[in-house]
Amino acid sequence: MKSWKKPGMLAVAVLAAIMSLAGCRSAGTKQDTQQSSLPSQKKLVVLAAASLTDAFNEIGRVFEQAHPGVTVKFNFGGSQQLRTQIEQGIVADIFASADPKYMQELVDKGLVEQPRNFAANSLTIIVPKNNPAGITSAADLASKGKIALAAPEVPIGNYSRQVLQKLAGLYGLDYPQKVEGRVVSQETTVRQVVAKVALGEADAGIVYITDISSSYRDKLATIPFPPEANVRATYPIAVVKGTTQGGLARELVDYILSPEGQKILAKYGFLTAE
Repeated sequence: MKSWKKPGMLAVAVLAAIMSLAGCRSAGTKQDTQQSSLPSQKKLVVLAAASLTDAFNEIGRVFEQAHPGVTVKFNFGGSQQLRTQIEQGIVADIFASADPKYMQELVDKGLVEQPRNFAANSLTIIVPKNNPAGITSAADLASKGKIALAAPEVPIGNYSRQVLQKLAGLYGLDYPQKVEGRVVSQETTVRQVVAKVALGEADAGIVYITDISSSYRDKLATIPFPPEANVRATYPIAVVKGTTQGGLARELVDYILSPEGQKILAKYGFLTAE
């Protein structure tokens, strides 16, 4: 009953509690305002052919710097693998392929927007710097050393076999079969072919000319194909349908096709798309 003798103290306590709650709400409101003033965080997921690794990583950094709050995440691999991932519903915003074939398959299924060609490439032979097999020309691939190629379904593997078929006109109709007979591994990406040769697990391989700019370049030497036998690889790019970042994805595609983006690609050895 003593508490009823001092009603003034109860009123003071209630008032203090109300002011405390009001202060907390005020502080929370201020914090919410500060958080809302921060740039919204957005992420672009780009599925890209393995041969684009170095060039696209630089392009991604430049794009992020020009777009605060935006992160560009790359998933590099064989174009055939990336196409399958899109067919299976992987969350992605952009697809950049090393072969128009896989892009067209996605177009036909209505899974990507209209593609645009943004770069091209050509092929070369690589050997270890010390060249233990003594390979000095494309002709030697039929009789010397262990050869690493990408599997036929991989774009570089398909292009490699096109070159071998063309070289049959120079070195004999059985030339492609002789080279295939010396193949010790069939890789799922071009970067794996580069690694096999750089590590000495193969005496030669066929890759894109742009792959010499990889981290293994100091361990490799190149041997050119006869110009009449080389092939031109075309790279298309498209926005994946269903993306929630359509506007931003198209902006990145536009940047890759811009003079600035093309300059970065040329820095890594890519050719201009026709």
